[in-house]
Amino acid sequence: MTLLIVGGTGFLGSELIRQAVSAGRRTVATWSRSPGGYGLATWRKLDLRDRGQIGTLREQVRPRMVVNASSGGDDWQVTAEGPIHLALAAAKYGCRLIHVSSDAVFSGIGRSLYDEACVPDPITPYGAAKAAAEAGVLAVHPEAVVARTSLIIGYGRSEHERLVHDLASGARAGALLTDDRRCPVHVCDLASALLELASGDGTGVRHLGGPEAVSRHALGLLIARRDGLDPSRLPSGRAGEIGFRGALDVRLDSRITQNSLTTKLRSPSRFLSQG
Repeated sequence: MTLLIVGGTGFLGSELIRQAVSAGRRTVATWSRSPGGYGLATWRKLDLRDRGQIGTLREQVRPRMVVNASSGGDDWQVTAEGPIHLALAAAKYGCRLIHVSSDAVFSGIGRSLYDEACVPDPITPYGAAKAAAEAGVLAVHPEAVVARTSLIIGYGRSEHERLVHDLASGARAGALLTDDRRCPVHVCDLASALLELASGDGTGVRHLGGPEAVSRHALGLLIARRDGLDPSRLPSGRAGEIGFRGALDVRLDSRITQNSLTTKLRSPSRFLSQG
């Protein structure tokens, strides 16, 4: 049974490949800008903006399961429209589809805790693109899963971990917010949960955030202590002071999804103390 991982060269995609191959799954992964380097997967080029290319890939690979871990930022064609093209192809050929989304679909205005039933109300271009993809994917492929997650951390390779190191060394200017809240998740936990969802028969929206809400600054302090950095060198700030205009307090309530999974999503205070 072939698994297709779209966005295989990304941080999450690489971990999905590692776990899938380790479990003995025949795995095909896609790249858009440069080929991936994980040798045990079969690699294919894919531009999510090209519906013809998506159809051709499906015919060549014939996957039974597809996990879309791609990220096009606020590029509407890639982030909003691409997943819908992918879902159309998956629905046509009866492929199971897990589409990875983001807590950026929520504003944090008027509430902070969001469960799977909450309606998206994005306030950024990226959030709007992600919300549009969610609606489109489920409209054309009702049997799909939309899996929302939060900040992804792990092994020093994530964007936030690199930022912490750059700030501590003075290589980059900026500050870590003290007045935001997210529910970070370890990349290994997230990949395991997504592959578990891919092997199941659930449908609809699922939340895969960690069980602990922390600010970016508090998360940075945990990373600094794990990596032997001086926490006092991490600059802090509030959103209004640095002109941050995104959502501040967005906490994914993942209890319903977590109770249905064998995979346990750890808190950052736990996984960052474990390495």
